[in-house]
Amino acid sequence: MTITADDSRTHGYDDLPRLLGLMTGDEKHGPAATSTLDVLWVLYDRVLRVTPERRDDPARDRFLLSKGHGPMAYYAVLAAKGFVPVAWLPGFGSYDSPLGHHPDRVLVPGAEIGSGSLGHGLPIAVGTALGLRAQGLPGPAVWVLTGDAELDEGSNHEAIAFAGPAALDRLHTVVIDNSSASHARPGGIAARFEAAGWSAVTADGRDHEALYAAFTAPHPGRPHVVVARVEPKNA
Repeated sequence: MTITADDSRTHGYDDLPRLLGLMTGDEKHGPAATSTLDVLWVLYDRVLRVTPERRDDPARDRFLLSKGHGPMAYYAVLAAKGFVPVAWLPGFGSYDSPLGHHPDRVLVPGAEIGSGSLGHGLPIAVGTALGLRAQGLPGPAVWVLTGDAELDEGSNHEAIAFAGPAALDRLHTVVIDNSSASHARPGGIAARFEAAGWSAVTADGRDHEALYAAFTAPHPGRPHVVVARVEPKNA
């Protein structure tokens, strides 16, 4: 791995547009990428207890990108935080690049799962939380990022229904709500989780302080969901 001067410098939130601009490959899910940018930044900058040096530490927090369409924002944040070299970004989506159109956990340092078909991340996160509990590791938090349209997949609702009664209080879900779901939910997204015993907060998905407050809200004995509202997909 070649380390360039750009790889060794510290990157902040203001650098993200430039890092995103380095990825010029054929990206078919632009709104899916940009809708996640602020959520990803606040998580990696202020919430997740994981660093490039600790990415294999059993005590690390786990972040699972279930919303695997449009991973440019994810790659930009991983590069900004030193998980992947900035020099990889211009090759995004090319046949010999580790940065594919769906993140591959074998190729992308820091990626906990391969993000393929939608609807897999939340069930995997439930299994991860159960596995950590079985190993006697109560410290690591498990975070999974999904989209509102992804909740159309039935596998997510099985996971939601299980996690509440199982009291998986180290499990956290962030739902990016960009008004792209096909099926309406009575009472809204948060109400669906609350009905299954989750703690739920809805926040502005572009407001960093509101996101941080929502992410760190106490939820003893219950899994926690944050519905991050952003501009509609087709706006």
